[in-house]
Amino acid sequence: MEHTVSAYEDELKQLARRVTEIGGLAERAVADSVQALTRIDVELARKVVAGDAQIDALQHITEDLAILTIAKRQPMAVDLREIVGAMRIAGDLERVGDLAKNIAKRVAAISGSFPNKQLVTGVEHLAEIALLQLKTVLDAYGSRDDKAAHLVRQRDDEIDALYTSLFRELLTYMMEDPRNISFCIHLLFCAKNIERIGDHATNIAETVHYMVTGNVYADERPKADQSIAATQTQPN
Repeated sequence: MEHTVSAYEDELKQLARRVTEIGGLAERAVADSVQALTRIDVELARKVVAGDAQIDALQHITEDLAILTIAKRQPMAVDLREIVGAMRIAGDLERVGDLAKNIAKRVAAISGSFPNKQLVTGVEHLAEIALLQLKTVLDAYGSRDDKAAHLVRQRDDEIDALYTSLFRELLTYMMEDPRNISFCIHLLFCAKNIERIGDHATNIAETVHYMVTGNVYADERPKADQSIAATQTQPN
């Protein structure tokens, strides 16, 4: 019996380690993709695109491990929430990796350098906030800190507001000088991907809350007014 319990605990720890590993790779992918964008570093962008396959593979491994553990151990209560939560978070992190890859792909489509450094400053700031959200929520997962996860959820509207402001700013640049249109369109796609990374960080925060408390939030997550959403083009 002691051996069985020990093996089960090892499986749960291994599952958590896998999620943490994916989280680290996803963080790095986002940071590198934004750096590649701001520096027009095509080589770094290619590395981000190539590295996404590792994130995908680890997500599949984590999901398979979770399913196998449920089948073998038939967990209940806290243990079941741990396993289901790990699967959900791994899925969100895999999507974060995809969004970082989308940003990196844009770098190859941009030729030359930005005609105005201010064009990319807003994107950098948005990425800083999104990365902070991602790091904070992964730390909250590691320590099962529901309060920290809740703070991440509460800041979701900040990213939305920044994105909306950036959207309007880039539109202004395009109207002022047609030469900025191509760059600004690429930046708009990238900014939308970053905003969605923030959404996935909030998803993870809600999963941490579920894992710790066994409950889901009764209220809708905070959202800034996105009255211009209908005019936005979704990235591929």
